Amino acid sequence: MSIDYDSILKAMIAAAREAGTLTQAHFKRFRELEIGIKGPGDFVSDADRESEQLIRKRLLEIDPTWSLTGEEFAPVDGSDPEHRWLVDPIDGTTNFLNGQHYTITIALRRGNRTLCGLVYDPVADEMFTAKMGGGAFLNGERLHVSRSTDVAMMCVGTGLPTPNLSLHPGAYARLDAIRAPIGAVRIVGSAANSCAWVACGRLTGYFEETGFVDTAAGILLVEEAGGVVTDWWGRGPDIYEQTGCLIVANAATQAYLLDHLKDVPRKNPAA
Repeated sequence: MSIDYDSILKAMIAAAREAGTLTQAHFKRFRELEIGIKGPGDFVSDADRESEQLIRKRLLEIDPTWSLTGEEFAPVDGSDPEHRWLVDPIDGTTNFLNGQHYTITIALRRGNRTLCGLVYDPVADEMFTAKMGGGAFLNGERLHVSRSTDVAMMCVGTGLPTPNLSLHPGAYARLDAIRAPIGAVRIVGSAANSCAWVACGRLTGYFEETGFVDTAAGILLVEEAGGVVTDWWGRGPDIYEQTGCLIVANAATQAYLLDHLKDVPRKNPAA
């Protein structure tokens, strides 16, 4: 049976917008939110849980045989072994809890391929969407990564983990290795939004060690916008989907990052 992925993407957009309305109601009173602690520097709020519950309900109505992996609850394993939703109901929770921009991200996988995905920033009302082979869009406008090749104009996104997190070792050395002579380093605070910003040219590149649920849709956005996606050593999805050591960038920035990250002391996963 043929599956209409255009219609499915429309349903994903509707679910994300509904979750955006829900989370914005919490966001407007961010100083009053009830917050639980998942770990050092990692938070979860009522808004996270309610958003994921809503999105789960909407997505599993599309086809109850499909599976779903989210950030806040145990996975749902359906009878279809191929299709799986990946959902981060609030990517950038710390941003959210401090009244800053956050995103809702949803991707649909079939086997080892991401078929379609979205990254939604409810604060800015920016809906980034992509379908495999169909291009990347922001609120319906076609996207392309930055065409700049000038090192002095590169604007690179990353994150700076706290010392108690496993991805902390080497983080500041990597930052020091790449920050000159490029134009700027920016911390967006959401891995999904960082990828989306590469896709639309606000960043020329982004690197971090992060979860695949956060970045699956963003990776598709960058690829469909003409960008390059590898791990920190130039390897493909069979590695970075497992390790989370991700570079998304235009070709020039990806080459720069590979060259400047390779000599920073860091265990090379799957070497």
